[in-house]
Amino acid sequence: MEPIRRGDSDDLFEAVVSQDSVMRWLATGRADSRSAARAMCDDHVAHWTRHGYGDFAVRDAATHAFLGRVGLRNRAQHGVDLGFAVQPRAQGRGIAGEAGRACLDLAFRRLSLPAVFAFVLPGNTASISVLRRLGAQADGTVESSGLHCLRYRFDPAGTATAEHVVVYDGGGAELRLIHVLGPGSPGDGAALRAGLSDPCGVNGLALVWADKQHTLTAVSESRPVASAGWLLRDMAFDGSPRRAAGLGGVLVHPAHRGQGIARTVISVAVEHARAAGAETMILLCRPDLVPLYTQLGWSRLSVPVTFQQPDGARTSPLTTMIYDLAGLPHPTISVDLRGLPF
Repeated sequence: MEPIRRGDSDDLFEAVVSQDSVMRWLATGRADSRSAARAMCDDHVAHWTRHGYGDFAVRDAATHAFLGRVGLRNRAQHGVDLGFAVQPRAQGRGIAGEAGRACLDLAFRRLSLPAVFAFVLPGNTASISVLRRLGAQADGTVESSGLHCLRYRFDPAGTATAEHVVVYDGGGAELRLIHVLGPGSPGDGAALRAGLSDPCGVNGLALVWADKQHTLTAVSESRPVASAGWLLRDMAFDGSPRRAAGLGGVLVHPAHRGQGIARTVISVAVEHARAAGAETMILLCRPDLVPLYTQLGWSRLSVPVTFQQPDGARTSPLTTMIYDLAGLPHPTISVDLRGLPF
């Protein structure tokens, strides 16, 4: 299993895209062209860039023949789902199950995702059987790509994981994400700051910040290399209450910056907030970080944002970014964080 590359488009076309017996069960439907396969590969590469995980090209260990694609796909309003498409000649050999177990191992033992879903068209009994053998439970229905799909859910405790651990490669080093309740270890925070007095560039604002209720730490070789924290709170969007998660404390050790670790930590933090019931995720950041969050699917807000300080309410001097989890409209008048900033 290797992350899908643009150079896999011909193999993807021959094994999957040109096979009606495979494509008829995918939400994308039939797309019998090499250009469609190239577009799919481009989309898979972009997903890896945005989240740090995604779909794999699955190949025979002995012959290196392309067998299909299996992987994790992050859908902004649905969460992370497990999907697979195996070429007809390779079906019936347990490939989807073996590769699926490896993906679930990556999701739960390496990335610490809170849940993984799967969406399948009614009548696709073969895929449903694979999902059930992997430990999925029926979880209602959902509209995906305009189609009515059955939804299945995997939870860490009830999922069969891979016999061989999939190593998540973050910048050339084995990376594991750990989720804990609370603001995290002071020692980890000091290690990530690496002697820098103001790594987030906000000390000059003289603000009092809220403690985080959850912390996600990325560890490599038993040392913290990145972290992010968040809290859940009922905030006011255009005067109406909304259950929102505030993201903050995103730190990457100076020696590990530029490796894309932050993207994965942020992506997984969003999924934990979703699992906890957040309808929207929001963060306050310096203007120079706006391009990073925009690339990760966040949107910039132009409305005033207020929060509390010991001496009263203040309007935020930072840029506000938002990530929609439930298809709700963005505020057009104001946001009140109803508490300390995060």
